[in-house]
Amino acid sequence: MLTVMGEALVDVLSGGIAAPQAYVGGSPMNVAVGLARLGHPVAFVGRYGDDEYGRMIHGHLSANDVQEVLAPDALPTSTAHGTLDPVGAATYEFDMAWDLSAFDVATAPALADAQLLHTGSIATVLEPGAATVLAAVERARPHATISYDPNVRPSFVSHHAEAVEQVERFVVLSDVVRASDSDLAWLYPGRSVEETARAWLALGPAMVVATYGSGGSRGVVAAGTAEVQAPVVDVADTVGAGDSFMSALLSTLVDRELVGAAHRGALHDLTPGQLREILDYATRAAAVTVSRPGANPPRRDEIS
Repeated sequence: MLTVMGEALVDVLSGGIAAPQAYVGGSPMNVAVGLARLGHPVAFVGRYGDDEYGRMIHGHLSANDVQEVLAPDALPTSTAHGTLDPVGAATYEFDMAWDLSAFDVATAPALADAQLLHTGSIATVLEPGAATVLAAVERARPHATISYDPNVRPSFVSHHAEAVEQVERFVVLSDVVRASDSDLAWLYPGRSVEETARAWLALGPAMVVATYGSGGSRGVVAAGTAEVQAPVVDVADTVGAGDSFMSALLSTLVDRELVGAAHRGALHDLTPGQLREILDYATRAAAVTVSRPGANPPRRDEIS
């Protein structure tokens, strides 16, 4: 079982003269759906409201064979109102509720049985739910691979230094970390993306990957670095591209039997050549997503 923990929400996207369109989203939930579409059994730990948007999320998870761990609650479904710029990138205003008090970290099968636990984004910084997510990572790490994508949302950050400390708490506990170049530039404005990737690798992960949008991706492992250029595609929008990248990257690790704490040593022994193959697949998956509207990750037969 692969477990993903984090926010589910509805993106309401507008741009140009077209009417706003609603899409199911949330970075962790997108990763869960991406993994399921790539053929993996996935449990999603999250929450949404008993309302119209919540029913959209439930239907989306069900249609993609993602197992839900938490039922709807009394709070409204979270939303992100996004405005698309001319190249398809979105800026968001959020209306978020994030409380996992009903989730029992100590006994939940979704943690006890997980070979991999992925989390990130708003779920790891917004209280009261962020404390539950951190406890879940600590609970799962002795037996599961931990992956993390900070997917920084500055609007949820009151103090920059505290945000960096919180991100680094998760980096230290993680085996695989992916971040965008803009995330890393915001977190550490005084150093390069490459310097930060190496600094994070020194904190403990086996792999740190930075994505650069149309500039492709670069990763670092103990044995060296790898770089992959992004294919040229017609871009509908960039919503969910990083999440598709993450789900495809994790899928290749599952396929290579590199998940689970028993395989942590093998994950740390990856060569630059192996890393490049992993990045190439993940980059091609992200290219499919940007070619169509919304966070719509590909299935295996769509990744050429």
